[in-house]
Amino acid sequence: MSDPILGVDAKLYYNTGTYASPTWTEITNVKDLTLNLQKGEADVTTRGGNGWKQSVGTLKEASIEFAMVWDPDDSAFTAIKDAFMNNTSIELLVLDGDESPATGVTVQGLRAECSITSFKRNEGLEDALTVDVTAKPTYSSNAPSWYSATGT
Repeated sequence: MSDPILGVDAKLYYNTGTYASPTWTEITNVKDLTLNLQKGEADVTTRGGNGWKQSVGTLKEASIEFAMVWDPDDSAFTAIKDAFMNNTSIELLVLDGDESPATGVTVQGLRAECSITSFKRNEGLEDALTVDVTAKPTYSSNAPSWYSATGT
């Protein structure tokens, strides 16, 4: 049994290069992050199911939800804000570790060109300004994929 992977060691990146030749830039201004993955389902219940409802998974859905400190001087914050304001996509990589893993270490997660669908600013009286962000895969010639890399 291996050691558990801690949330503090997970990473979120955005691509400042091209899809074919990505340059992954870590977004360090991230507080809590949730990667939601789910599938739609089709009912395939038959009489042969012995009284059990039966389902088959159909289309996958994903959303990436995270909080950032409001920091207009942070280039990643600005890239995400601009993607929201300008209705442009931004490619994200959500990993359970470093994009360039140590020798023998495997990292994995979702790679997707995303639309920023929510950019909610929070102004708590005794807190720093923060923003809650939701990103979802968007229309692109590059379909979302499950990324995996092993350090050599």
